[in-house]
Amino acid sequence: MTSITADTSKLQLNTAILLAVGMAVVVGSALGFEHIGGYIPCKLCLGQRIPYYVGVPVAALAAMSATLRWPPALTRLLLLAVGLLMAWSLFLAVKHSGVEWGWWAGPTDCGSVAAPAETGGQGVLDAIDAFVPPSCDKAALRVLGLSFAGWNAVASLILGLIAFRGALKKG
Repeated sequence: MTSITADTSKLQLNTAILLAVGMAVVVGSALGFEHIGGYIPCKLCLGQRIPYYVGVPVAALAAMSATLRWPPALTRLLLLAVGLLMAWSLFLAVKHSGVEWGWWAGPTDCGSVAAPAETGGQGVLDAIDAFVPPSCDKAALRVLGLSFAGWNAVASLILGLIAFRGALKKG
């Protein structure tokens, strides 16, 4: 481990680029499953996206900081911030996975999500009456035994470890 003010190198630049691309792929996949695959996210699913929405620009800023040779502490602090965002994402993903497996209760308002914009030719009120929001305790899909939330936990853990390594390892 090194000081947060230690000089940066290609390691920090490559880490920042990898994180920005990796996080964009993860959240882009979630959006793809929603908009192309038709999987409607629940309240907890939507909350798990926030660290990525914040993290991608922060990682891009870290890459810019490393490229333009801004103060090394800034680059390292930005990478550290990405690591903390991924730790938050890991917490949210584990919490959601636990709700899906029935280990603990989910929020009582989990079924309240906005109705889709496409009404299927019906009026808005008819579409709202026919729309059944997803429940947080039912996994929409499991791949190799893990739900979307489970896979987000894996991705968050890996991305977080990469971010902390880039922030704290000497060039």
